[in-house]
Amino acid sequence: MHFISRKSREGIHSSSREFWNWSGPSVLRITVENIRDNSTRRCYLEDGASKGAWLNRSSIIFAGGDKWSVDPRVSISTLNKRDYSLQIQNVDVTDDGPYTCSVQTQHTPRTMQVHLTVQVPPKIYDISSDMTINEGTNVTLTCLATGKPEPSISWRHISPSAKPFENGQYLDIYGITRDQAGEYECSAENDVSFPDVKKVKVVVNFAPTIQEIKSGTVAPGRSGLIRCEGAGVPPPAFEWYKGEKKLFNGQQGIIIQNFSTRSILTVTNVTQEHFGNYTCVAANKLGTTNASLPLNQIIEPTTSSPVTSPDSVSTEGNEN
Repeated sequence: MHFISRKSREGIHSSSREFWNWSGPSVLRITVENIRDNSTRRCYLEDGASKGAWLNRSSIIFAGGDKWSVDPRVSISTLNKRDYSLQIQNVDVTDDGPYTCSVQTQHTPRTMQVHLTVQVPPKIYDISSDMTINEGTNVTLTCLATGKPEPSISWRHISPSAKPFENGQYLDIYGITRDQAGEYECSAENDVSFPDVKKVKVVVNFAPTIQEIKSGTVAPGRSGLIRCEGAGVPPPAFEWYKGEKKLFNGQQGIIIQNFSTRSILTVTNVTQEHFGNYTCVAANKLGTTNASLPLNQIIEPTTSSPVTSPDSVSTEGNEN
């Protein structure tokens, strides 16, 4: 528990023990970290005082030693004959408000008032669950928090290119895009304690796209490779076709390796039948796309025979 006291111009003495004299009003702030926190409002009877009383607003809590309040959490502490201190166990926000110690002296009643402000750290008690939605959908994220003073709510998209959002319990995203997927952080802050922070994960589904398809030239008898790079959420399933014919792994020297964002088609021991157009197909529940590319034959140079000059040819039997 933390005590923050403010002195009045009349010179009230304030400390963590809250010893009071009768100079004027005071304000006391208590930060309640949990329900076990207690508060003691100290009041001392001056010499010649006959009776003291404690009031909360206009309700009498104690009159002398008689307890008028039915709240079991309040009591009077009497460390000595001058001590007339009010104790409140398990302080909560309902205890917030003015308290008055009134003392009947020999001549005139004297009063001392303190305002108890119960400050509660921010606590997020409700936040949107993690969600999966389709691209283009309108999304509202909710973050509700308690605290005293009432906490301010701010949102942050955890990404390098994120833009700041306006503060508020609700974050509206209209026509969400794939770039807006990721974690959203809600922070509740009221300067009483550290901010309370929670996160929401947003997954954005979108139809697959093929970002790159690449192949090279290959000579017969060697291995050729075609790579297909794709994107999509959920991750797309890849298929390969040569013309209208679907290809399967292990078929006629075909090796197909599928990953979350790419598929690699390898043709081993290439023959003339393997050359031609290949089509990569990527599909998920939101759509299908494809791209085609040929596997071309490399033309290897041939070795030519040396040409004999006519002048170097001799004819047998040709004598002069």
